[in-house]
This record gives sequence, C-alpha cells and structure tokens, in this order.
Amino acid sequence: MSTEIAFKVDVCNHRALHEGVPGVARALDRAGIPASFFVTFGPDHSGRALRRLLRPGFLTKMLRTRAPRSYGVRTLLYGTLLPAPPVGESARDLLRSLEAAGHEVGLHGFDHVDWHDGLAHKSEPEIRASLERAASLFESTLGHPPRFAGAPGWQVCDTSLRLQDQQGLEFASDCRGDAPFRPEVDGHPLRTLEIPTTLPTSDEVVGAGLAKPSELADWYDGRLEPDRLHVVGLHAELEGIHFSGWLREWLARLRAAGVRFVELGEVARRERARAPCARVVFCRLPGRADAVACPAGTALS
Repeated sequence: MSTEIAFKVDVCNHRALHEGVPGVARALDRAGIPASFFVTFGPDHSGRALRRLLRPGFLTKMLRTRAPRSYGVRTLLYGTLLPAPPVGESARDLLRSLEAAGHEVGLHGFDHVDWHDGLAHKSEPEIRASLERAASLFESTLGHPPRFAGAPGWQVCDTSLRLQDQQGLEFASDCRGDAPFRPEVDGHPLRTLEIPTTLPTSDEVVGAGLAKPSELADWYDGRLEPDRLHVVGLHAELEGIHFSGWLREWLARLRAAGVRFVELGEVARRERARAPCARVVFCRLPGRADAVACPAGTALS
C-alpha cells in the first residue's frame, strides 16, 4: 500500500457553500483529485456561534486564523442581527455539479451551530428529527438519499450514533482518529463504518500556533507517513477563500510525489469487513476549544 490521502471537505455555512466550495473544487479539479464534500442543510445560524467566545482558547484561535475575514461579517451576524439563510438546499445546481465532476457529496448535519453547541442537551426525539430533516432536505436537493454523513464539529453521543446507524449509510466520518472502525454503543457494534479525520485541520494548526498559513504545506508534508491512509479535513470557508494558496501548493507537491488519492467511499468499501470495533469517547486537541469524538485508546496530537 502506498501513501494515500482522502480529502474531507466540510461545508458549514452559506458563504462556505457559495463562495468557498467553488474555490476548493477548482483546486482539486485542476490537480485531478477527487474529494468527499460534507454539506450542512438547514438554516445558517453562524452568528450564534459567537457565544463560544466565552470558552478558553476560542478567541485566540479566532484571531490567529483571522476568522472574521474568513467567515465575513454577514456570516457572523446570521441568526442574530440578520435572518438565517438556508445552506445546502440553496445550491442545488452547485452540489449536483460536484457529483457530476466525480466528487462525493454527503451530509454535515442540520443547523451546524445548533448541533455543534447543543447536542449534549438534546432528547432522542430532537436528535432523530434533526437527522431526518437533514436527510430529507438532502434528498430533495440532490435527487437521491445521502450515502454518508459527518457530524458538525465531530460532536456525537450514543443516541446520535445509534439513530444514524438506522439510516443505512455506507459510512460516516464523525470522529478523529487513526484508522476506520465500527463504533460500539452499549456493548453492541454498529453497522455504520466510521472513517476518522486523521490529521489536524488548518485552522487547528494555525490556531494552536504550530504554523503560519504560509507554512501549512511544509507542516503537512512533515506529518505524512508512508504506507498508510491519511484523511485530511478541509473547511470550504478557509481553503476555498483566504487559505487557498497553501492548498494549491500542497496539491501540486503531492501529485509530484506520486501520492494516491482516494474518496472516502472507496475506503469504506475496502475497510468495512476488517475494521475493528471501539467505544467512542472524547479527546482534547491542540487548537480546538471543544473536545471531539474519537475511538477509545487513540492517541491524538
């Protein structure tokens, strides 16, 4: 097995979809690289995320990553001083064009901020309604049911994993970790394969002071290991707009180095039968204000 990279592109808000996705797609298409796009459906309540300023480390990350510039002033007001526009369902042609170009498109939740900040306080009926609403909007927009999903902010609970498992997805990417696995809930393995994000995202790297935006390509080069799969998480509002330069540079390097690129769907088909089982716990990562879901026993850095 040669070194493999799968790109997981999270599309969390209206601007990320309409302005960021075209930029990411252009960079990937020019390099001939497929990716798996995870798109939020439902209202863009990004302005409500400013409540996170009270959390330790969040303001520092916002300043280091120049978040106001990346997200835009309007995005930071959506759901508070400005009405919340719809996200995925507002870009039918764009999302279908991604699939036509050979990329995968899946779910990234309903109302990204509400899930990210409020999942721990939701009842089972509320979680079920959120999952079903997202799937319904996806199907009405793309013309087919979602094949895969990834939780906003890598936030899950036993109930959300169990209910998501009932949707019959091919795979999910809700966690951080080293390799694909099947989650265990109440001692029972679920059917849905989890494919974790294996490397830090660029906002985490910059937010933790590990590298400057201009140094990201070098930083990621130094984290690649031979003969293993790396799942790289991108954010459309970053890599598609103001952080686009490092991505274009890195893609060119990877192409020249002979790295093999895969979609997560291919990984799922290959790994499903041999993936181990593990409980999902929460881990702390440099550059993130909140703990994230990961398989028990995983050492993340």
